[in-house]
Amino acid sequence: MSLFGFNRLGLSISALFILAMLMYIPTWMEEQPEALGSSENDALKPAYKAKNLTTTLYNQNGELNHKVFAESMEHYDQLGFVLFQQPKYTLYTENASSPWVVTAKEGTLYNNELIQLESDVYIENQTSDDFVKSISTQYIQINLETKQMTSDQPVEILGSQYVILSNGFNANLRTQEYELLNHVQTTYSPSN
Repeated sequence: MSLFGFNRLGLSISALFILAMLMYIPTWMEEQPEALGSSENDALKPAYKAKNLTTTLYNQNGELNHKVFAESMEHYDQLGFVLFQQPKYTLYTENASSPWVVTAKEGTLYNNELIQLESDVYIENQTSDDFVKSISTQYIQINLETKQMTSDQPVEILGSQYVILSNGFNANLRTQEYELLNHVQTTYSPSN
């Protein structure tokens, strides 16, 4: 027997027990990882869906800013955008007595401010005597606050006596200013 009342066997068992405890302490102290798989999958699922939806938005002064109708809509909260199928936007400006109507096959709205429309985009001016009657393209981006439109795709702009073809354009619906990025052709046909 030893000085402290332990024999070799007891000391060996105690040493093995302490060694085993030291090996498992990091495992016990480790935090359990959060289940990321479910939250990633939740982000890919829409928070809600709607069919045949009409929404009307007003500006800070209480004036009509725009309306949107869509055959279907999916809202993705975590990703910060809304997908539309067959959207029809009606954009109102302060200087125009009639709005602009924008239709497309699909659209994506980001932060209730920027919309990207794709596939058969058609923009029609509801004012009969304005310089531009309609614009058609396959892609357009519209800032709903500033009423700025941009496209880098081929664009056709129709007026009462002309047709303008361009590869891309910038437009401001409030000021009625249009900038052609890469002018292709203009056909002017004055009425007799």
